[in-house]
Amino acid sequence: MAAKKLKAAQAGIPKFAPKVAENSDVFRLSSHARAREAMEFGIEAKGPGFNIFVLGPDRSGRMTSTVDFLEAMMAGRPTPDDWIYLNNFSEQHHPRPVRLPAGEGRRFQGQMQALLPQLRESLQRAFGAADYEKQIEARSDQVQQLVAAEIERLRVEARAEGLDIVQTPNGFNIIPIGEDGQPLPPEVIPDDRREQLDADAREISGKLRDIRRYAARQQIKFAEQVAETNRQVAENAVGGLIDEIGSDFAGHAEIVTWLEEMRADILENIARFQPAADPNAEPGPESPERRYCVNLLVDNAGTSQSPVVLEPTPTAETLFGYMEYRQSGGILETDFSMIRAGALHRANGGVLVLRAENVAATPGLWNAIKAALRDGEIALGSPLRSGAMPIAGLPKPLPIALDIKIVLVGAPRWYYTFFSVDPEFQTYFRIKSDIDAAMPASDENLATYASLIRRMAHDYEDRSIDDRAIGKLLGMAARWAGDRESLSAQFERIEDALREAAHLVRRGKRITLKAVNEALESRRDRNARIEDRLHEQIADGTVMIDVAGAIRGQVNALTVRDMGDHAFGTPSRVTARASIGRRGVINIERDISMSGPIQQKGAMVVQGFLAGHFARRFPLSFNCSITFEQSYGGVEGDSASLAELIAILSELSGLPVRQDLAITGSVNQRGESQAVGGVHHKIEGFFRTCRDQGGLSGTQGVVIPKANEKNLVLRDEVASAIGKKQFHVWSVETIEEALELFLGTKAGTANPAGEYPPESIYGRVAGELERFDTVLRSGTNAAVL
Repeated sequence: MAAKKLKAAQAGIPKFAPKVAENSDVFRLSSHARAREAMEFGIEAKGPGFNIFVLGPDRSGRMTSTVDFLEAMMAGRPTPDDWIYLNNFSEQHHPRPVRLPAGEGRRFQGQMQALLPQLRESLQRAFGAADYEKQIEARSDQVQQLVAAEIERLRVEARAEGLDIVQTPNGFNIIPIGEDGQPLPPEVIPDDRREQLDADAREISGKLRDIRRYAARQQIKFAEQVAETNRQVAENAVGGLIDEIGSDFAGHAEIVTWLEEMRADILENIARFQPAADPNAEPGPESPERRYCVNLLVDNAGTSQSPVVLEPTPTAETLFGYMEYRQSGGILETDFSMIRAGALHRANGGVLVLRAENVAATPGLWNAIKAALRDGEIALGSPLRSGAMPIAGLPKPLPIALDIKIVLVGAPRWYYTFFSVDPEFQTYFRIKSDIDAAMPASDENLATYASLIRRMAHDYEDRSIDDRAIGKLLGMAARWAGDRESLSAQFERIEDALREAAHLVRRGKRITLKAVNEALESRRDRNARIEDRLHEQIADGTVMIDVAGAIRGQVNALTVRDMGDHAFGTPSRVTARASIGRRGVINIERDISMSGPIQQKGAMVVQGFLAGHFARRFPLSFNCSITFEQSYGGVEGDSASLAELIAILSELSGLPVRQDLAITGSVNQRGESQAVGGVHHKIEGFFRTCRDQGGLSGTQGVVIPKANEKNLVLRDEVASAIGKKQFHVWSVETIEEALELFLGTKAGTANPAGEYPPESIYGRVAGELERFDTVLRSGTNAAVL
């Protein structure tokens, strides 16, 4: 068979007719169908471990579309509960979390905020009442009277013994007195009388101590009576107010229990409600406003469905929550009221979406997430913070129960190189949601894609778009997929082109085909600096490429360079030089460690082909070095193995190779061509080289493997040149078809004896190899290896 010449219609960008679909959801595309089904199963599946990893190529909407899809899935699902933190009066360093139905947390917080001023006012009014003060004064007077009566009784007894009890600033003193009741100076008391007075004074002093103890007991009793009175007064003042809230939340046992604990705490600490010395000062940690407040950690009052939370910068604080601090008197202080929610709290009962690369980039975060999923709870002091310096008095909130689906979104490299190598990964993330890089250009996909483009245009400044412009963008999706029968799933690249086209037309105008073409060309020009410099070097002869004539052992191969934002092709000269020897194919790039393993494999496959064709009657007796001329950055891939084989066979046969042709393709040991990547970039690269070196001759072109015919999605100017027969593209199935096109001679078919026609390409090669072998056998050139 001969090489097949392709027509422009087989090579240009496909012209898809846009259709209309009712649904422009990205996950209706078949490239996303597998991912959609996996996510639907993962969300519906019950039990731990059914978390999801969404992986797909860049620009495929793996994040924005995943979030949109999840929000649509969660619509109509029950709103999750609120979470509040309350003071734990028995263990204040362990604030207590309480779950309440959505909206109840805000309502309870509001009622408590309204209650505290009412409690303060009611207590101050009750304890400031005249009846209360009279009652306390009466009991105080009664105690004082009882103690005074005892003192007076003891004083009478002491006077009978010539002593008196007097009160001084330092307490009671016992002094001797005369018959007139006046104190006696010590010097006028006789010695015998002094001893008796001392004995009587000691006895009176003992009784005085008994009275002091009696007074202390009365004071304690008085304090207890006051405390009980205060409790009764406070209970009467606050009981009704607290009971009213308790009855309102009677269905929430934890709230009712906490309100009873609060009531008891208030009765034990009534002094906290006394007016502050500085009304403008910030309430202290023991003030009622902070001690009895409600920390509404998660408020779902305004939520109508299960939440989908995207946390863009996951850290210990943004995921697990954190403590805020306030400055007071030159120091930082905090309490349970300053606990702040993390994304896990906000997404609890719904879905949390995280970027895989951000999780992987934060040391320890992945282990902390696994611990939360394992324990089924959110702990503010997450394992990620376990190595931090302890802070005295820092609250350690009790954990909150975790009920969540976590969706990690990232490129395939993160799934395969970071997460899946963890033996515990499959325990916690059992669902793989895999977005394909491309999809068939089916009617359904084309209709959905077109509707998606229309929606993009509408969402961007309310634009409309022509059908021809949509068709062009669909064709570009095929080009980016590298397959005229497919569409790229990287629809965000379409959105970029659409936005640039919109800038080129006035506001309110339709986006036209002309605007789309200008936007695509402008983007290419911006990103093509390196391509332009390389082609300038080819055009000025710095990089040597021939596009006319015929040269022995020299072939134009084709390479692709991908700069990330721009890929392009350039020709590269492959040369072969043969001599007598035994080494066979000598890959220069391999010998100097400038080739990768795939390129080395390609060279060895070429050696296998030569051995299979020409070493059945005598051993291969040749050396043939092959190399990529002017290549200084290394070589990888086997897409030049067809070119290498043509160069070797040309060198051995003595037949020159057409330089107005270039070839790309891999070859197997049987000489069959095999598909390679980037053929449209390679063809366009050689087209530009030919155009820049004196213009197109009408004979120039590129040869590709037949398997790559469907990958031809060439730019309009190249397809146009093909249509005008100024440039050509051939496809080949075998090396023989390529040889006949490049060397202009029949390849030749072996007879039963394994001999080829002498004037055929293979006959010439076999004759040369046989001559080499004869020389080696005769010893004429025995030094040749």
